[in-house]
Amino acid sequence: MIRLHSKIAAAFMALTLASAAGFGQSAFADAVKAPSVPSDLQPDEGNVAFFEGHATGTQDYVCLPSTTGFAWTFFAPQATLFQNIKWLPRDLKQQIVTHFLSPNPAENGLARATWQSSFDTSAVWAKIKTPSTDPAFVAAGAIPWLLLDVVGAQRGPTEGAVLTPAVQIQRINTHGGVAPSAGCSQSANVGATALVPYTADYFFYKAGGKH
Repeated sequence: MIRLHSKIAAAFMALTLASAAGFGQSAFADAVKAPSVPSDLQPDEGNVAFFEGHATGTQDYVCLPSTTGFAWTFFAPQATLFQNIKWLPRDLKQQIVTHFLSPNPAENGLARATWQSSFDTSAVWAKIKTPSTDPAFVAAGAIPWLLLDVVGAQRGPTEGAVLTPAVQIQRINTHGGVAPSAGCSQSANVGATALVPYTADYFFYKAGGKH
């Protein structure tokens, strides 16, 4: 029984490592199909989808003074991106990326939304180019879909480059994540935080012909 378990564990490890290696290969990139999105969220001409993941996490807000009194203010995402891997008769969810707020080295440490590979720790930072609340695409009560421009990239410590080809990112198929409607109406609430669950799909685009 121990020997059988060891063989299964070894096979799973080999599959995981092979999948990780595949994320950086053009053969894998060619399998990513660009999603249907509103016209204003189309990537720039020539950019092609090469990587995707499904995110589960929170959109984080803090209660701050505003021009009209007090308001929940977005300050950071906190999520994990997964992909499904076929394993025997079922799918396994493999963590592929973490998504959070961090200082962008390319902008003198300016805080930006960050995506970091779970395999080689390569990372990219991005800023919003276009948001969309088009009701034909965006679910009621969900945070907007986004097109983001990459404004920083960094290889991993062993020169890993899974994410560094990215020049644009889409956030689509959002559910949840909207700031609370209560709990931030008086001075006593200032500094309170709300971690609102959300899910979304992220598609990463590279310049055509770039590996």
